[in-house]
Amino acid sequence: MNVNSKKIITIAGKLGSGKSSAAKKVASILNLKHFSSGDFLREIAQDRKLSIQELMTAAESDPQIDYDIDQTLREKGNEYDIIIDSRLAFHWIPGSFKVYLDINEDTAAKRMLKDLETNKTRLASESASTLKEMKKNMIKRHLSDIKRYKSLYDLDHTDHKNFNLIIDTGLKENNLDTVVQRIITGYKDHIKKVF
Repeated sequence: MNVNSKKIITIAGKLGSGKSSAAKKVASILNLKHFSSGDFLREIAQDRKLSIQELMTAAESDPQIDYDIDQTLREKGNEYDIIIDSRLAFHWIPGSFKVYLDINEDTAAKRMLKDLETNKTRLASESASTLKEMKKNMIKRHLSDIKRYKSLYDLDHTDHKNFNLIIDTGLKENNLDTVVQRIITGYKDHIKKVF
């Protein structure tokens, strides 16, 4: 069976770009399962009694953390009818429809701080009380990701050339509903070309 007939969409992007929100809504509309790598990371961090930042720092000296997470992502590539929001799923599931959500740091930090106030899962593994602190944490985590993925896989997970569709979610015209519709339209157009 052609891997594209499995209906797999992978959504990568910057922190705070809305990967999980978009993936959940697309999953609901297209009747797909949803897997969030961010939620999975938060579970691992909680199990280890670490913050997300502490887990990412630990992963810099213990590559097994990333290898274990990435093995889970590779296994998801064997599933059908799934959307995965993850920084590296596009790499592990090359036959997927690959989406990248971009955003500027200031807008992302505002969104993440607001989400931190209402999202209990995120609150259990992350902390920031000011916009400045959130932005600092976000940049530190982003740089850690870049460093680890380059070292482990010689991969730049932010390179737009890796993706079928790039959307800047920080633009006013790209609200969540618009982003979701662009992903669905892009995916349907992609499927037409593949078959």
